[in-house]
Formats: sequence, structure tokens, C-alpha cells
Amino acid sequence: MTFTLVRKLLRDARVGLLVTALLLAAFQCLWAKITSRILGELSPYFTQLASFGGKSIDDIQKELFEGPGEIVKTLIGGGRVDLERAMDMLSIGYVHPLVQTIFCIWAVGRASGALAGELDRGTMELLLAQPLARSRLILAHFCVDLLVIPALCLSLWAGTCLGTWLVGPIRPEAPTIEPPVGSMSFKLGPIEYKAPLAFRPEPETPAEQAQRLHIDRAAFGPALWAVGGLLFAISGYTMALSAFGRYRWRVLGLAVFVTLVQFQVNVVGQMWDALGPLRPWTIFYYYQPQELILGQPWREALPALAVLYGVGAAGYGVALWVFTRRDLPAPL
Repeated sequence: MTFTLVRKLLRDARVGLLVTALLLAAFQCLWAKITSRILGELSPYFTQLASFGGKSIDDIQKELFEGPGEIVKTLIGGGRVDLERAMDMLSIGYVHPLVQTIFCIWAVGRASGALAGELDRGTMELLLAQPLARSRLILAHFCVDLLVIPALCLSLWAGTCLGTWLVGPIRPEAPTIEPPVGSMSFKLGPIEYKAPLAFRPEPETPAEQAQRLHIDRAAFGPALWAVGGLLFAISGYTMALSAFGRYRWRVLGLAVFVTLVQFQVNVVGQMWDALGPLRPWTIFYYYQPQELILGQPWREALPALAVLYGVGAAGYGVALWVFTRRDLPAPL
């Protein structure tokens, strides 16, 4: 009976799952193109312009991300991301607010309708009239998460691989602007001399450029554990709220509010010290796929992953405990 219910839940979710997977893959393809455009065309241009004034590209980034620009820097990963490296730029696609919004819409939408949605529609009574224990219903939704969350994670990775393959190797284009030429004047007695002074950017060796623009598609694989952990955590605590509720839209609104508050606290807490101590109480604080992409050792990543999967498991545990003991209202 549980297997039949899982098939029924997967059939109900197939359209939303397909649309979500395509959106995630399409965005990663688009982000690969954006990365190629920035590093291949825009970055060399700004690097040369900065060199004319005796500045480096790091100086330009520092000026760009000061003040209000600090919000943008926080959203793309903070100071640990080097915008001149291809892997760092591609990793932003895994923490982009749009991607996290898609994660939240999928997880909250599916889990909020899992229990409260059945009660709201009046179909829970028909469902439990079958030879099906309440615990089996929770188990069926858990099995669905075990199937669809890896599918969404793989769609994200597939989008990255497809996008980088379509774009091809990143080859910086030489800027067409000519460096300005000035003059330096000095006097030797009564005679004044003028010497030309040209500004030239410091050249980058081919080996340094190849290392900076190298893309390792396999390095994005470990980050899928963080993506799956975030999806499972949101789905878990939304499932717990759904077990308490009766109306889907109330559960949906509460879950969206809780998720939005956590996201804002995590973002603002990186810029405002007063909210900094509250960041570890949000699940987004432990969502760190960029570190895994950029080579963070597993022993350092495991605590954050344990929190994400622990929150999801605790949410399902609460949902099981509440749903198997509560009185279910009769359909109106």
C-alpha cells in the first residue's frame, strides 16, 4: 500500500517537479553564459582601465562593493569569492537568491499540501478509509522526498555541465582601447626636458590565466549534498507545520514567513553585528555549497550538513508524532 501511495504522490507532483528541474537547469546554463561574458569580455576591459590609473582589479571590486554594494557581495558569497576566477563565479549560481527562492517554493509548496492540503480538500478521510496507517502516510511523503530531492540536485548539476559545455573554454578578449600616453617633465638647470610616459597593464602569464579560468565540473558534485540538505530541511519543518494545521494556505503562509525571516536574518546578520549571533539559528547559515565547490575538506563541511539533515529529520519526526495522535476534523 505504501508503494502505491508513493507512486500516486509522484504522479501528482510530476508536473511541478519537471518545471522546477527545468528552471534550475536553465538558470545554471544562463549563469555559465554570464560567467563567460564577464570573464571573457568585461573583466579584461575593466582590468586594463584600472591599470591606466595605477589600480588593480581588486581595488575596483573593493570600491564597487562598499556601502550599499555590500548587500550584493553578501548575496554572492561574501569575501571568500574571487570574481576573477571561473570556479568562484560559477559557484555563485548555487547561492543566487533566485535559485534559493526556487528551492523554497518547491519544498514549502509540496510539504504544506502533504497533510494540511488533504484535510483542506476533504480527501484525508477518503485516504485514511483505506487500510493505511497514518504513519505510512508520513513514510510515503518521506520516500517521495528521497526520490525528488536528488532529482532536483542532479538537474542543477546537469545545468552547470550543459552550460559550461555549450559555452566552451573561456578565452579573454584583448581590449581594443589604447593606453593613455602622458609625459614627465624635469629640469636640468635652465633646460626643461619632457619624456613620454605610457601606462601598461601588468601582463598575466598563460599558466596563471589557464589556472584562473579552469572549470572542473566534477567539483560541483559535492555541493549537491548541501543543496539536498537545504531542500530536506525546509521540507521537514514545513511538514511538521502541516501536521499541526488544517488549512493549506495557513500552513503555506506560516512556512513562507518562517523561511523568509531566516533568509533575511542570515543576510543582514553578515553586515549588522547586532543580528550576527542569530545567524546560527537559521538554516541558511549552514547552506554552504560554495565551500564544497572550492575544495573545503569534508571534515569541515560535515557539521553544517549534519544540521541541515538533522532539521529535516526532526521535522519529519515531529510530523509523525503529531499526526498519529491528533484528532482529524471532519470535512466541511
